[in-house]
Amino acid sequence: MAQKSGSQGGDADAFLFVDKTLHNPLAQADWSAKKLVWVPSERTGFEAASIKDEKGDEVIVELVENGKKVTVNKDDIQKMNPPKFSKVEDMAELTCLNEASVLHNLRERYYSGLIYTYSGLFCVVVNPYKMLPIYSEKIVEMYKGKKRHEMPPHIYAIADTAYRSMLQDREDQSILCTGESGAGKTENTKKVIQYLAVVASSHKSKKDANAIQDPSFAYGELEKQLLQANPILEAFGNAKTVKNDNSSRFGKFIRINFDVTGYIVGANIDTYLLEKSRAIRQAPEERTFHIFYYLLAGAGVKMKEDLLLESFSSYRFLSNGHVPIPGQDDKDMFEETSEAMSIMGFSIDEQTCKNHLAFIFSELNVDFKHVH
Repeated sequence: MAQKSGSQGGDADAFLFVDKTLHNPLAQADWSAKKLVWVPSERTGFEAASIKDEKGDEVIVELVENGKKVTVNKDDIQKMNPPKFSKVEDMAELTCLNEASVLHNLRERYYSGLIYTYSGLFCVVVNPYKMLPIYSEKIVEMYKGKKRHEMPPHIYAIADTAYRSMLQDREDQSILCTGESGAGKTENTKKVIQYLAVVASSHKSKKDANAIQDPSFAYGELEKQLLQANPILEAFGNAKTVKNDNSSRFGKFIRINFDVTGYIVGANIDTYLLEKSRAIRQAPEERTFHIFYYLLAGAGVKMKEDLLLESFSSYRFLSNGHVPIPGQDDKDMFEETSEAMSIMGFSIDEQTCKNHLAFIFSELNVDFKHVH
């Protein structure tokens, strides 16, 4: 990927911009001459082929990958877009809009590190399952105040469009993050909040007494609290599944309130549909809610004594014992959750949960402990 001249993103450019110089003019002629189409494939869903002959409702095609000739039903053939549409940023622009072309475009962009793709008003995200350098403050600045078509697809563009529309039209705006488990809903929701926290406080004085300096971002106290609500919710409502190491086992509706000038002035979060059955039984390689593992791994000697805590194997509701999450330390996550609680204004007593978790664990210690 070539870097886009004039960009501020640096290494992030490879994960945002398509290098148009890679488009080969000869590919257009090859596409026309071979009459390339998409045909069903058990291995990849669809694969490229060229039409060789037609007989009634059947078509003889030659597979591009291995030259093998196969006969397919005419209704199963889907048209292929010209090469100039390769890795197109908005799939609504495709000449041939069909399942095969959509999947091919998403696949090609994903293989090039481009995880965001527009589809009309929607933004389709393919989870890369790794960290990408496209969420820094420099990237926020690149998208701030820009029209959607001026920048590559990004969750920041969606957030900025909603924010600017709210200020311009004086109407409430909504962003819906939906998809199957592991699709990236939780992470992208956090990125939306991160973006709004920066943009809606960026015109505040850097000398604000409430300003807190993050390694990458500077937020006011309210924005900091808005961001730190997520680690707490995830600790108590997320769990490891076979598909997703940080799967939200509940839904949430986040409402952020702004004043007439665009400042964040408050927020509230409604939660619903908590999967309570996970608290007593888990499938192999899965965990119950994170907080139990954080607490057992990270609590100090005094807290363990106060809460009557024992080892992981002492609790039947941790049916698989201590199941670690690759690349994550439960002790560190406990400290992060405790810090988030402090920022949110939880008292020491509330953090140690003497009125809540102590009761829960003491009851579990009696009723659900392994019988030896």
